[in-house]
Amino acid sequence: MNINNQEIERKFRVKDDTYKALSTRHVRIRQGYLALNEKCSVRVRLWDDQGFLTIKGKAPAGHLARFEWEKPIPKADAEALLLLAQSGYIDKVRWLVPLTDTLTCEVDEFFGANEGLVLAEIELPDEQAEYPKPDFLGEEVSHDPRFFNSYLSRVPYSTW
Repeated sequence: MNINNQEIERKFRVKDDTYKALSTRHVRIRQGYLALNEKCSVRVRLWDDQGFLTIKGKAPAGHLARFEWEKPIPKADAEALLLLAQSGYIDKVRWLVPLTDTLTCEVDEFFGANEGLVLAEIELPDEQAEYPKPDFLGEEVSHDPRFFNSYLSRVPYSTW
């Protein structure tokens, strides 16, 4: 997350699993949504054994930048808050693939009701930033809300 509470990310479908050999680390992520509306989402996440509470705003039409506020919370608090989450749940493994000294491609391999979906995200310092495009990146879906985790928690990939 940027210091100014702004997130800018490009999102892609993934064509093959070559990202696994390029990855330097992978983590299990479980997350649920405490609130969702047209302005923002409130998410609780377990990243391996660390909890996080995150509020994300909606990006203005045609833009990638959106508000993001995230704070670490104890694992026990995250587990308790997950029990309060709205129906739907995201379970995935995130593979971290270094692109440059400052950029990482995060590849999410989904499980459960979203099994079979693999997405990659690259968080950028600004909307016009250049970035390397690994061969495993497929179609860009940055502006398609069906590929947002908040949507996938309510309308899983297996139901499309």
